[in-house]
Amino acid sequence: MGRSVYINIKELIQVRAPQPEPLRGPQMDDVPRIKDAFLIIENQVVVDFGSMQNLSLQEFNSNEIIDVRGKYILPAFCDAHTHTVFATSREEEFVDKIMGLSYQEIAEKGGGILNSAKKISEISEDELFSKAYHRLTKQINLGLGAIEIKSGYGLSLEEELKMLRVIKKLKAAVDIPIKSTFLGLHAIPLAYKNNKASFVKEVVESWLPKVLQEGLADYVDIFCETNYFDCNDLIQLSNAIKNTPVKLKVHVNQFTTFGGVSEAVNQNALTVDHLEELNETDLLSLAKSNTIATLLPSCSFYLGIPFAPAKTLLNNGVAIALSSDYNPGSSPSYNLFFVWALACVKMKLTPEQAFNALTINAAHAMELGKSHGSIFKGYQGKLILTNEIPSFAYIPYAYGENHVDKILN
Repeated sequence: MGRSVYINIKELIQVRAPQPEPLRGPQMDDVPRIKDAFLIIENQVVVDFGSMQNLSLQEFNSNEIIDVRGKYILPAFCDAHTHTVFATSREEEFVDKIMGLSYQEIAEKGGGILNSAKKISEISEDELFSKAYHRLTKQINLGLGAIEIKSGYGLSLEEELKMLRVIKKLKAAVDIPIKSTFLGLHAIPLAYKNNKASFVKEVVESWLPKVLQEGLADYVDIFCETNYFDCNDLIQLSNAIKNTPVKLKVHVNQFTTFGGVSEAVNQNALTVDHLEELNETDLLSLAKSNTIATLLPSCSFYLGIPFAPAKTLLNNGVAIALSSDYNPGSSPSYNLFFVWALACVKMKLTPEQAFNALTINAAHAMELGKSHGSIFKGYQGKLILTNEIPSFAYIPYAYGENHVDKILN
């Protein structure tokens, strides 16, 4: 608490008023910044900033002044697609991948989502919370300022509620915004292997009302993919949340295209996530919509699948966000600096385009655009103070370095 006056900031990054809408097209090229800047935080709120030449140090006590010469200050990242609540890691599947098994083949032998579901059922809610809190603390210390966390590893009502209650406890335990997503339609339990329709009906008509009754979800999601759930399942879920406070998000086009993107747009999905596969119809649907495309490059990196066509989406006016997809099976990393680097190297986004996708647009993908993603007077979120670095582009360029000196606010 109290007041901190940061002086001689090499560059103060993403200085702009909260954006009423996500950035699109050429808007993504610019990241407003102030060189040789100061920033004043009082009682965890940004109260002033500007050029050093406009600051009178005589107004402040010496113990309030912090010289950060050579360092940058950035708004914290927003991560709009994670599965941070899980029981344990799945490094045995990492070895399976090295031996040549595909994601689908690992799932067929009892790995994948079914593996995580089994492990969720074997631990208590308190232990699950403890593990998730430990992970979330590490995420915050690496520059996370807001997060969406999904359920989906329960595959039964009892276990899904356990996961969602853990997310609710995390909301109260940390000082960043957390959005909770009910992903009941993530995979088909073995008991319903040959009767998917009955499982969808149970989730939509029985599980969802209980989730809503307890106020455990801000969003609902579905894994709309071949051999998982289809467009009809998506429509059923969307119809079930009409006249409720929750909104729709959709995992789609990770491995195949079959109309899921267009249907998600038709159903007014807030976001469509993944899009490693994309056809012209999908692109045209998104270009005409307000739906945000949330892209997950570290998942592509880990699974060895195509990277989503970020540049094509951007050039067609689609609002794109970048997120980690942090989970134990297909993206076991929460490092958003790495996501930034991958977006530049593999998706050919500029450092500025990728940073806008990780901040302002990712904030909008969680409906936090009015409070997060940029630095403005009244900002109450977290800030990243970097180590001494030569330039803004050096951050994604030097992807193996830890760039965080300290998390502020």
